[in-house]
Amino acid sequence: VQLVESGGGLVQAGDSLRLSCAASGLTFSSYNMAWFRQAPGMERDQVAFISRTGGTTYYGDSVKGRFTVSRDNAKKTVSLQMNSLKADDTAVYYCNARGIGIFKNRDYWGQGTQVTVSS
Repeated sequence: VQLVESGGGLVQAGDSLRLSCAASGLTFSSYNMAWFRQAPGMERDQVAFISRTGGTTYYGDSVKGRFTVSRDNAKKTVSLQMNSLKADDTAVYYCNARGIGIFKNRDYWGQGTQVTVSS
């Protein structure tokens, strides 16, 4: 199983970025997906969640109204559109896949992509 994130970079406050995560080696539509982030010296926190069908989404309080998570089960991808970025959004962003049903004990992570927002 592989989860490969892309789209990170260095931007200025107020800019937008779109992160993508490409999955392979798993039955993608049987996995809920989430984006986490981890800043230096901090714990890894979930910022967005999307159910396996895409019908349910959740966001962390700090990103509500600015970030949008989406997925394409046919392409096995999940994306995170990040708007109105702030310096506090600076972190390594990780894609997470958590199985349900017969895959419920399976939990996979990508390698992370760095997002740096300059103020």
